[in-house]
This record gives sequence, structure tokens and C-alpha cells, in this order.
Amino acid sequence: MSTPMFYGPIGRAVRKVAPFVETDPLGIYVAALTMWSAAIGGTVKVSSRGNARPVLLWSALVAGTGRGKGTALRAALHVLDKSLGRFLATHTTSGITSGASMVNHLWEQQEATAETEQGRDVRALVCEEEWSEVLRRVKRDASFTAKLRMAFDGAPLRNTTKEAAQEVRDPAMVFHAHITPSDWARYVGQSEAAGGSYNRILPFLLGAVPMLDDDRVTLPKVDSGELSDAYAWATARPRVITLGEDARPLWRIIRRYARILGETLPETQAVFIERTAEQTLRVAACLAASECSEIITEEMLSAAFTLVRRSVQDAVRITKGADAPKVKRQPLTLADKVRARIEMHGGRATSSQVLPFVGATAAEVKALPEIVVTVERSGKTGRPATVFTLRSDDSRHSEPQPASAERVENRATVVELDTYRPAPKQAPEAGPVKRSPAPDSGNPFRALL
Repeated sequence: MSTPMFYGPIGRAVRKVAPFVETDPLGIYVAALTMWSAAIGGTVKVSSRGNARPVLLWSALVAGTGRGKGTALRAALHVLDKSLGRFLATHTTSGITSGASMVNHLWEQQEATAETEQGRDVRALVCEEEWSEVLRRVKRDASFTAKLRMAFDGAPLRNTTKEAAQEVRDPAMVFHAHITPSDWARYVGQSEAAGGSYNRILPFLLGAVPMLDDDRVTLPKVDSGELSDAYAWATARPRVITLGEDARPLWRIIRRYARILGETLPETQAVFIERTAEQTLRVAACLAASECSEIITEEMLSAAFTLVRRSVQDAVRITKGADAPKVKRQPLTLADKVRARIEMHGGRATSSQVLPFVGATAAEVKALPEIVVTVERSGKTGRPATVFTLRSDDSRHSEPQPASAERVENRATVVELDTYRPAPKQAPEAGPVKRSPAPDSGNPFRALL
């Protein structure tokens, strides 16, 4: 599994706080980059082949319950909160479960900011910490996935209501979600990904959660000056970030990597990584903006590719086996059930220990060729007990044995280790030699001293 490079001021801040939180540092880095892209998404675009597109990053932290998804989000908030002013407090929302509600939220924000000094603001960070609950409800709205795709591409969004039509141009909505691997496999279907709805989201599997000894430690302060300056630079006016000449050879390799990988993987996995090249370019542009640069260097592009390549690997892991046919479990035979009950009771089991649990009569069990049936009495007047044992190659079960004989037969044998020690090749030098006392035959453990 590849390790992403934590690049720039965001990467340095994440490395500083990571030792103090019980979560995978990758989750902090991903959440922080997603928030950063939402903050600068209204003014910063990235250009490739003459086509400018948003730098919006959509991500999902995939891990089981209690594996640090929420902890990573709060640590990322600690990293960026002061640098971004009031952006995260005023532009974060959740619970959008239909295409109409998505457009309405952005439209109302657009109308509320139209007369402000900064002008209209259509930036939004949709953070779904319980994404599975949302996915259950959005299946009822056929327009949701279509508007989701348009929002990622920055295309105009429209609603038609009874009062008036709502239109949002150049939306800058960013999506961040938390989900378990099982819910991802259940709700993020292949058909939606093939249509482009959910393959715009970069999934990341979080690793093991470290356990800290002291839970009273607070997160260290992060130097927010560098990121504050970068945020002011990115939002001062519209900016278009482009690839530098030194980064173009690597960019061609990344595009070939994405195409070859998509052709070699099964379709159920390939649909989730079709946007590898585009996602790498968006991440690189965010890293460039964090350093107040309109040029993507080779180092920035390489760091971005390590992150997206990790997401590609995680997407394959999450969807692995999705196209494999389900194998029906073969039911256990009566002989398997009886054998398991006998072995569970140490090699011999009475009828009351077997018959109620295998769903068979005594006659059916006695008819099994590998089962030996004996009748034992506990006394002269005691009720006889039917005992089942497993047939072996020797004749141990040819006739009943008393319990005492069985214990003697199964008793472990202690072997003296001196028996297997090779004799010395030559005699020791002359001199006084201490000789060990002969092992006491009454105590075989003395041979181990």
C-alpha cells in the first residue's frame, strides 16, 4: 500500500497534530485538503489543454465504526479553522437528500450574499458524517445524481418552482462523507458509479487507530500565518493554475497510468477510477494554491499523484470481489454433524449429547459407517448409555474399554532429552569434570535440569 506525501503547509500542519489524535493521519490530510478546496473553489480554477475547471475535491473516509473518521474531521478543522476565517462556520451544511434541496441551498446562499461587499458567494462544504443514512433516502430522487455530477463539474444548476426558477451559475460545492466499507458496497452501486455519480468521490480506507496513553493532551497550536496568507491570495481575485513545463512529462505518465489501469481492471472496479488524471490535477492545483503559486511544479504533481494513487488502491480494495458470483454454502451432512459433536466431547459422546443437536434418530446415526456404537452401564442396576465414537484404522474401538484404560492410553509420555543429544566427537581436556547425577527414574523431569 503506497504512502501519500503530505505536502506543503497543510502537510506540515497535519504532521504536527497527528501524534496527538487517535486516527490515521491520512484521514486528517484528506479532510483538510477537501476543506481547503471548498474555501478557494469560488475563485481558483485549474487549466489543462485550454479548459479551465474547478479545483473542488470530493472525498470519503471509509472505515468501520470507531476507527477515527470523526476524529480526523475535527483534527482537520483544528488545522484550518483560523486560517480560513469564518468560512467553515458559515458555509458548512449537511443532510442534502435531493437535487432540489441542493440547488435551493446554493440559490439561497447566492441571494443572501448578492448585495455584500464581496459579491455573490456559492461556495458550500457538504459534510455527511452519516452518509449511509443519506444514501438510503436519495435513491427516491432520480434528479439527485444528475445534479451531483453537474455540481462537481461547476455547471449551472436549475430548479423550477411555483414561485420562480432558481439558477446557480458556477457552483462551488464540495462533498465530504464518512461511511463503512459494508455500506459503501451496499449503497454506492456500480450503475451509479458507471454513470459518473460517485466516481467523482475519492475514497480512502483508514488504517489502524493508534491508542494514546493520555487523553488529556490538547492539540498543539498550528502556525496559521502561511495558510492565512495563501487563503487571502487565492480569494483576492479569480486565478487559473496551470502545469509547469517541468511537470508535463510526469503528467503524460499519469494519464497513461490511468488509461492502462482502467483497461486492465474489471468493469466493476474500473468505473471508480476513471477520473484518476483529473483528480490528480485538482489535488495538485490545491497544493499550488496553498503556496501562492499559479504554476504546478513536478514536485506538487508528484505529491498529488501519491494521494490519488492511494485512493485508486483503496477503491479497488473496497470493490474487490463485487463481480464474483455468490457461492451458496453447502449444508453439512449428518456424518459431519455427528463427527463434530463427538470431537467436541473429546472423542466419545452419549446419545443425549449427539441426537438432539443433529436432528436424527439413533438408528440413523448407528447406520453411519464411520461411527462406532457401544452400550455402557454405570452399575448393575443403572440404565445403559449409548456411546458414539469415531471408527479408526486400528482396533481400539473393536470392544469397549473401561475409562481407566482410556486414561492410561491417552497419558502423555515424557521423553528424556539426553536420548537425542549426540555424543561428543572428542573427549574433553583433562581436568576435574563435574558429573551430573543419574536421572531418577521416579522423577522423569530431572532429565530436563
